[in-house]
Amino acid sequence: MNRRQGWPVTLAEGPVELRPLRLRDAAALRDTRARNTEWLRPWEPTYPEMPLRTTGLSPYVAMIQAIRREARQGLSMPWSVFYAGRFVGQLSVGGIVWGSARSAQVGYWIDGAHAGRGITPTAVALAVDHAFFRVGLHRIEANIRPENRASRRVATKLGFRDEGVRRRQLHIDGAWRDHICYALTSEEVPDGLLHRWRSDRSSGTPPEPDSGPGTPLGPQDPNGGGDPRHPASPRPRPN
Repeated sequence: MNRRQGWPVTLAEGPVELRPLRLRDAAALRDTRARNTEWLRPWEPTYPEMPLRTTGLSPYVAMIQAIRREARQGLSMPWSVFYAGRFVGQLSVGGIVWGSARSAQVGYWIDGAHAGRGITPTAVALAVDHAFFRVGLHRIEANIRPENRASRRVATKLGFRDEGVRRRQLHIDGAWRDHICYALTSEEVPDGLLHRWRSDRSSGTPPEPDSGPGTPLGPQDPNGGGDPRHPASPRPRPN
């Protein structure tokens, strides 16, 4: 398999857009994270070398360069999340394992000022559909702290299965924290995850709030679309 199949690519659904993370996003990334220090702190992996409160661009440039190297190797797909043309966060399908597993993890965070607008589940659905139907992955996990109820609601709303607790899985906010593993396989969404999300939103059922920052997304190991052949998928925009 060509590990770069389907990458880089821009995906969009209404005002929500996933664009490949680029070096020119460093300033927006720094400024948005600085504004959201307290919002993100309880859910972010502990990286002493890149504190949330930093005014320099160098740590963010280095982080983006490292993530982009992984993407070139077929190990991650890192996106910037835009809403109505404005940078509002990050989403990555990372930790990609090929061979007989074809699995990955999705992680994300959203600017608290833009929470509650359906951005997070829409972005996750775009990324997961692209990973399944274009790239050829089979299983996607989202690992979420039990206390992060808003992010857990996003996972369950989209149909991810609760597969149990992983004890002290990641070092978060200064300590080793438990995470609930949510998972989804391609067979479970034959019509696409975005189709499921669209159907839920159009059914009249009040959408679950996406008020939480999301699942862990680290600078060196981000966890944290669709097939153009798939009738329920948006058309990718070439880069």
